[in-house]
Amino acid sequence: MPICQGWRSPWPWYVPETGQTPQDERPAYVGRFAPSPTGPLHAGSLVAALASWLDARAHRGLWLVRIEDIDHTRCRPGMDRVILQQLAACGLHSDQPPMYQSQRLDCYQQALAPLVATGRAYPCACSRTDIAVALGLQEGHDAASPQQTLIYPGTCRTGLQGRSARAWRLNTCMSAPHDPAMQGHDSVVCWTDRSLGPQRQNVSTEVGDFVLKRADGCFAYQLAVVTDDAAQGVTDVVRGQDLVCNTARQILLQRALHLPALRYLHTPLVLGVNGKKLSKQNGAMALDLSAPAEALNNAAVVLGLPPQLGTVTEMLQAWVHHWRCGVT
Repeated sequence: MPICQGWRSPWPWYVPETGQTPQDERPAYVGRFAPSPTGPLHAGSLVAALASWLDARAHRGLWLVRIEDIDHTRCRPGMDRVILQQLAACGLHSDQPPMYQSQRLDCYQQALAPLVATGRAYPCACSRTDIAVALGLQEGHDAASPQQTLIYPGTCRTGLQGRSARAWRLNTCMSAPHDPAMQGHDSVVCWTDRSLGPQRQNVSTEVGDFVLKRADGCFAYQLAVVTDDAAQGVTDVVRGQDLVCNTARQILLQRALHLPALRYLHTPLVLGVNGKKLSKQNGAMALDLSAPAEALNNAAVVLGLPPQLGTVTEMLQAWVHHWRCGVT
């Protein structure tokens, strides 16, 4: 797979995959499903996959699969093949060869470079414990727990104060860094979700300057996904409601990189027995695809679609019709 060879594009790291057409000849709709190969698909991830596939087919667009394997500490060898086999068993086939994030590290560095050059991204020396202390939280394990959301207070925005850089962050208040009255004004992101309606988040006050490249050298999810969406010409993101909290950060980063705005649709979640989102960390079982029609019917019900009989192909065709009739 090519990484970042030259191509006439407004974005220097943009590289079309083999067989892609120039941007002005592309379909009006390009969607994607982007699983992380940390384990096999479960009932919740099939809902997201089915929704994104149906939305692409209802719009007569392309549906792509991206393997988000950038975080080598969490990914399991060979799990990408398992996921692709699960999707195939359910009749969900990518219209192009899957993109692998692990093969695109040069692209993410090229995306980061202009942000660094303009001062929009800055080095940060803070650990999670440092941030917790700066926020006035009690020192100790709980204060730096990975499960706890810490709003970065901008400690290193004006310099490292002699400390060594650990990570790179996006300055969410770049347009008015020296004007306290304007601080955070341009970080207010408003968008309309196709399912949830109008949304609003002040990224500066609700998230803080977020990480683009981690202390371990791994590029952060937000930078990778925004770069990849642009590279693949994605127009619509259909995913679970647990990811809606990422949307404002991604829109802010799209603006900083002068990339096109996308449309978003966040779908209902499948919940575990404890009432929390079904996930690998929450005891989700791998899909039993000895009966793919049953698994697809279960996913369709979550999406408000009627159960279907027949072959997998016939079921999918029926749901495309239902989706097209109710699409927004």
